[in-house]
Amino acid sequence: QVHLVESGGGLVEAGGSLRLSCAASGRAFSTYGMGWFRQAPGEEREFVAAISRSGGTAYYGSSTQGRFAISRDNTKNTVDLQLNALQPEDTAVYYCAASTKYSGTSASGEYDYWGQGTQVTVSS
Repeated sequence: QVHLVESGGGLVEAGGSLRLSCAASGRAFSTYGMGWFRQAPGEEREFVAAISRSGGTAYYGSSTQGRFAISRDNTKNTVDLQLNALQPEDTAVYYCAASTKYSGTSASGEYDYWGQGTQVTVSS
């Protein structure tokens, strides 16, 4: 089992940047596919990015491709999400998730563990 804790959210102006981090406790972090999702009020949870177990392959949602970057450090048990060129529509709670079976999936149902989320608010 793995426990995930996100950090790094906050309030930023449009065009600004933030870096989110997810720290994982427990062993065998490198065996988990990791992902980031977000959920805005009244909206469904949306896929943001995912990264393979080794960190060699990254996947992005259509709305974040080219602006966000996911990375992981298997020696520190962390997965980060760099958010650039933020827009008000990026405002949401951002969640980190771990999958025991899939390495780089966009389907939320294929993740087994979730963090509590961190709020990102982008002002116009």
